[in-house]
Amino acid sequence: MDDVVVERVLRAVEQVPWGQVVSYGDLASLVGIGPRQVGTVMRLYGSNVTWWRVTSHAGDLPVPLMDEVRERWALEGILLKPNGRGCRISDHRADLRQLAADYERAIRDLSG
Repeated sequence: MDDVVVERVLRAVEQVPWGQVVSYGDLASLVGIGPRQVGTVMRLYGSNVTWWRVTSHAGDLPVPLMDEVRERWALEGILLKPNGRGCRISDHRADLRQLAADYERAIRDLSG
C-alpha cells in the first residue's frame, strides 16, 4: 500500500474529535479511496492513532474489539447501543465538514 495513502488515512483519523466517531466510508470519502482500503490501513497501521473512533456505517465494531472500546468510549461519553456492538453513529458522528477542513490542514505537507 502506498505510504502517502497510509499517512493520509492515519492523519484523517487523528482529526476525529474526542467523543465522536466516523465510519470507514466517511474516511474513505475524505481521503479519496474505498472503505475497505481504510479498513486495511487501520488493521495494519492504525494501532497508534485513535482507532476506536472509526466504526462501520452502523456504528459497530468487531466483537473482539468491544472490550477495549467500551472503556475508551465511556471515558469519551460515547454511549453503547442496547445490543452492545457499537454506538448510534447518528448520535456521535463527527461534523464531517469540520473534519474535512481539519484534514486538509493536517495533510498540507504531504505530496501525492
